[in-house]
Amino acid sequence: MGTPEHSTTGGPGVSWADRVAGLAGSCHPGPVVAVTALTAALAVTAGQGAARCVLTAAAVLTGQLSVGWCNDAFDARRDIAAGRRGKPVVDGTVGVTEVWVAACAALALCVPLSFACGLWAGVVHLAAVAAAWAYDLRLKATAWSWAPYAVGFAALPAFVALGLPGQPWPAWWVVTAGALLGVGAHLGDVLPDIRGDLAIGVRGWPQRLGPDGARLLLPVPLVAASVVLALGPAGPPGRWGVAALALAGLVAVAGTVLGRRRERAAFAAAVVVAVVDVALLLVRGTGIA
Repeated sequence: MGTPEHSTTGGPGVSWADRVAGLAGSCHPGPVVAVTALTAALAVTAGQGAARCVLTAAAVLTGQLSVGWCNDAFDARRDIAAGRRGKPVVDGTVGVTEVWVAACAALALCVPLSFACGLWAGVVHLAAVAAAWAYDLRLKATAWSWAPYAVGFAALPAFVALGLPGQPWPAWWVVTAGALLGVGAHLGDVLPDIRGDLAIGVRGWPQRLGPDGARLLLPVPLVAASVVLALGPAGPPGRWGVAALALAGLVAVAGTVLGRRRERAAFAAAVVVAVVDVALLLVRGTGIA
């Protein structure tokens, strides 16, 4: 297991290649890639030009990198105490100082990239990044841990809409659906680790609900997002909208029932519903503003 000294400076025998790999692993690459790719795809479907799509993706990428690195750097001492192997800071492949420097550098790049997409677009995106940093530094262990997720996910489609020609305000339904997806993402992200979090004193909103409460609540915001995405835009939802809504409801019910015996079934069902929601969001992308 890594030591506190490793967490500060990195292991003494670690090569530069290993440190770079450790730094990449500390940014939470899965969420970084997923959120950046989703925003880029939404920018394309919304009608942003090629150059603006690249700029939008770059702003989101740097923001997500800063948030991921901030999370690992701030949690380093607690992760080391808990022996959470598999984290580069804990294993000693990268130091806390290096991760903090990377987080601040990414944040410094995020600011001009965000404002390059437009004044209001920049304000909205940086508000989302600020909310995510607030989660990392304070709100994660409070009853308000859901709020940064709601703000962050609601801000992403708003950022894309405000980056369109004329800087139009986003439609109400896309912001609402984004916030609901954020709450669902928070529950799903924390659900597998609730017991371990409680053991080390982390008491965010899902932890206060407990494993069973979080599992039962998990599909609610995701299915609600499906309803908003299918019925919120003007005009009838069409066959695909109805089919997606029915699928989301059936999968959510199945996951809730099966999750009583197998917690992973509830999580898998939530992932399926979230994928349906993302597909609906992209299909509806042309009307987000």
